[in-house]
Amino acid sequence: MSEVRAKVIDILATQALLDPSEVTDEATVDSLGLDSLGLVEAVFAIEEAFDVHVPFNPSEPGASSFDISSVASIVAAVEGLVAGKAA
Repeated sequence: MSEVRAKVIDILATQALLDPSEVTDEATVDSLGLDSLGLVEAVFAIEEAFDVHVPFNPSEPGASSFDISSVASIVAAVEGLVAGKAA
């Protein structure tokens, strides 16, 4: 498991009050029980943990290029942000 994936799963699990082992790649924000506030807090935690800016507007989540459709897509998006920062 990559460090990015492990940290993103840990952040999502913390916000959803779950054990990280309960967070699967196929899980959605809704299936984790994250409401809009929990999602915003997760985004802030991701930004802080990786020192990146997540292009996400909670008022218009569908208008963002940051894919929150599943845990796997969130991990992939964060990995892209981290890679872009390193370049």
